[in-house]
Amino acid sequence: MTPTSTPEIDATEVRDVLEYYFQQDWTDGLPVVPVTESLLAEFLATTDRDPAAAVFTIAHLNRTLTVRTAAINAALAGCKPEYFPTVLAAWDAIAQEPHPARGIWQSTTGTAPFLVVNGPVRDRIELNRAGNIFGSGHRANATIGRAIRLGCINVFGLHPHKLDQATQGNPSKYAAVIAENEEQSPWPSFAVEHGHAPDTDVATMFVIRSVVHIEARHSMEPEQLALDFVDTIARSGALIHEYTSTLLVLTPEHAALFANAGWSKDDLRGFVFEHATRTRADLARVGKDALSNKSRWRLPAAHPDSTPDTASSSDDPDTIRVLSHPTSVQIVVAGADNAGVSAIVEVFTLNPPREIPFSSAVIGS
Repeated sequence: MTPTSTPEIDATEVRDVLEYYFQQDWTDGLPVVPVTESLLAEFLATTDRDPAAAVFTIAHLNRTLTVRTAAINAALAGCKPEYFPTVLAAWDAIAQEPHPARGIWQSTTGTAPFLVVNGPVRDRIELNRAGNIFGSGHRANATIGRAIRLGCINVFGLHPHKLDQATQGNPSKYAAVIAENEEQSPWPSFAVEHGHAPDTDVATMFVIRSVVHIEARHSMEPEQLALDFVDTIARSGALIHEYTSTLLVLTPEHAALFANAGWSKDDLRGFVFEHATRTRADLARVGKDALSNKSRWRLPAAHPDSTPDTASSSDDPDTIRVLSHPTSVQIVVAGADNAGVSAIVEVFTLNPPREIPFSSAVIGS
């Protein structure tokens, strides 16, 4: 890398502008792109929506993100203007989610938005779908996710140590956007599975707590691989309340192993549901054998606020199901096909419907 030496650019002025943005708390800790009215106009030109139209509101904060403020933060994040319809669709999906409007992003739990993109838009804006999907190196993935984070900060005031009270947070608070590797999936895409046409561009938003990688490079038996996933899904540290929900992000290699054995997505969901269990003694050992009668969070049975565990029971009364329904597991195929490495994405839910909460929006609508 060689620093650019261009007489038309005054590096000192550029640094001064960036420092000004830092002083105004308009960043996520990294430098941002200075936004001019002409640059903003390029973003707004990609949509027919009124710049003043509300996109997402957090009522208890009395703050609303508009099309214009979404565009400003997309530009700040380093997005290209052609990314903006995807950014807007991400916010539209967020607006349908039950938890963000209730303040979950202010919570100590450290949750973050997680976006999955389907459809031809993946090629148009060069979204990464294969290899290092959770990592750096792809502008569209990085900046679209960052546009959401900067909107949280600059519109809703979710600054760390202020309105954002996350105890530890997680790296997804910078950016978490992946595209599904539809071309290497043996099954219908996530968007098609949920009612969209294959040629429709769809953005689906989850609220997540963490991403855990599963190394399973040598197993050739679908049951072995599924049980490896179950072990992480049912770990006691993941059981924070009476509902557990999971997004399986399968590498193409793992998806092919299941499909070649004749398993559908529903077969995998059903197997995980049946086998994701813990004994009541397991939960008692870690002080999670009862529920708070106020929040439904897990706590010891001896706690004064406790109420008996009402989790779904298996056939054995001493064993409880971790998942409330097979649809508490959703499945996306993404990543390269060079190794058996998949991921368990822990999705935040609290008193949800039976199906894992997520919301989708058509990009460009």
